[in-house]
Amino acid sequence: MLEIGGLTWGLTIGLVVALLALDLVLAAVRPHRVGFREATFWSVFYVLVAIAFGVWFTLRYGGEFGTEYFAGYIIEKSLSVDNLFVFVIIMTTFAVPEEHQHKVLTFGIMLALALRAIFIALGAALLSLFSFVFLLFGLLLIYTAVQLFRHRNEDPDVEDNAVVRTARRILPITDHYVGGKLLTRIDGRRMVTPLFLVLLAIGSVDLLFALDSIPAVFGVTREAYIVFVANAFALLGLRALYFVVKGLLDRLVYLSTGLSIILAFIGVKLILHWAHVDIDERVPEIPTPVSLLVIAVVLLVVTIASLIKTRRDPSAKAHAGSLRAHPTVPEQTGP
Repeated sequence: MLEIGGLTWGLTIGLVVALLALDLVLAAVRPHRVGFREATFWSVFYVLVAIAFGVWFTLRYGGEFGTEYFAGYIIEKSLSVDNLFVFVIIMTTFAVPEEHQHKVLTFGIMLALALRAIFIALGAALLSLFSFVFLLFGLLLIYTAVQLFRHRNEDPDVEDNAVVRTARRILPITDHYVGGKLLTRIDGRRMVTPLFLVLLAIGSVDLLFALDSIPAVFGVTREAYIVFVANAFALLGLRALYFVVKGLLDRLVYLSTGLSIILAFIGVKLILHWAHVDIDERVPEIPTPVSLLVIAVVLLVVTIASLIKTRRDPSAKAHAGSLRAHPTVPEQTGP
């Protein structure tokens, strides 16, 4: 079992908070259109930070835990790309000005980290008390994988989001963005801006992604510290990665298929672990190095296949995938 002292936890959280504060300062102090060069620099920076941490962690705590960290990081990073699809859809749906997208993403990532911290604490507590939670997590991931595969050629409907619908119904909303503000006063009346709705949409989407990503990373490690750092470093790079790849996401036409395979694989791994612990020790388990290899191979094959597909068929377009079908609107047949 991994023993992490309070000082290490404190320093780790301090590092994450410092990086978040840096992002927030850049977004709030100097709102601007983030260019490709700037976004690439920060993307590489966050990946190098994650790798450097993994190297230190491996040297400090051993290869087994180091492998679990890198497997968890790759899982969360691949799932975060699907986050990016949804972020692009939200930004497009609400026509968020480019100079404010940086701020929206930073706040969205802060909220995602907070939600994941809560789910990590709950998940770790449940797993330590009830081994059958592995079975529940496994079934949840398999169900998610099946739904994602079934609706892999769809995009989530932001306007159908219950939180957004409720906010539109009960809150007074301005017609235009007001200098990046969330709240404003018009003719003496307090109103929210569309930017407030954007944050609500991203926050509710973050909650759904946390429900999938936390069980997924618990499939390769049962250490809460590893789950936290894998999520934190994957999400910290998400803001910069958005501006690097938002023009390239349309080419990853098989990403949803690949993610559904990965989620199903990890779901099976969790169920096998539960059966090994609760039913019979002769039930085989899937080692973490094998999981890491499978995940890496699936992502590589998906990326190559997507690029080949879009080269042969330029009209092919990627979709984020949806966990449920959209209601169909009946066609008008005339009076």
